[in-house]
Amino acid sequence: MPGTWTVRADRGLCMGSGMCAAVAPEVFALEDEHAVVRRPDPDGDPRVLDAADICPAQAITVHEGATLIAPRR
Repeated sequence: MPGTWTVRADRGLCMGSGMCAAVAPEVFALEDEHAVVRRPDPDGDPRVLDAADICPAQAITVHEGATLIAPRR
């Protein structure tokens, strides 16, 4: 369905800073020192975009359909 966000955290890139979990704890958590997505469909939650933007490893991506919307570069 168009307009649906999909959030992913790449464990291979994640450096475990925890910034994502601090910004959007309902969506992200740290497990074994890596980010995990607790709620992969957080449509419209601007904190998810902020978390992707501030991730120092750029391990978080947000797509709307097939379009990458975060991190915003």
